[in-house]
Amino acid sequence: MNDQQFAGNIRRICQNDREGLKNIYEDYCPTIFSVVFDILRNREDAEDVTSEFFIRLWDIADTYRAGRGHRAWMITIARNMAIDYARKKSREICTEEIPYEPGDKSSAEDSICRKLTLEQALMALKTEERQVVNLKIMGELTFREIGRILKKPPGTVAWRYRTALEKLKEVEL
Repeated sequence: MNDQQFAGNIRRICQNDREGLKNIYEDYCPTIFSVVFDILRNREDAEDVTSEFFIRLWDIADTYRAGRGHRAWMITIARNMAIDYARKKSREICTEEIPYEPGDKSSAEDSICRKLTLEQALMALKTEERQVVNLKIMGELTFREIGRILKKPPGTVAWRYRTALEKLKEVEL
């Protein structure tokens, strides 16, 4: 979705047309989820925050200003929501564990192994490197846009990205 199409969908949201939100959701849900998951490192929490993001997008659609890069705008909001959620959750005391829900063990095991492999590879990176890789690949952002989000110079962002890719090449799983 380009900036013009995004702005059109935002206008639809401002007119209470749910189709605008549906279009944005379909195009950007995986990206928003990835950004949130990278911060929270918990699938259920990331799903909750991603859902809350799209509810908030409906509420704040009128604050969007075209021409400033819609992806960076959305990712900044999602990132801030995830950070707020993590801060709030860190203050809560977990009193019980989630019980294991049995299902198809072979597909669950395969899924866990694939997930662990990717997570293990990404955990070899520093937090800042992991964020840059996530924003560059999943967010499809430029180094300049990532720099604005992370409040770092584009050169630093590019350097972290190249360093992270080199580390990922060396990771043995």
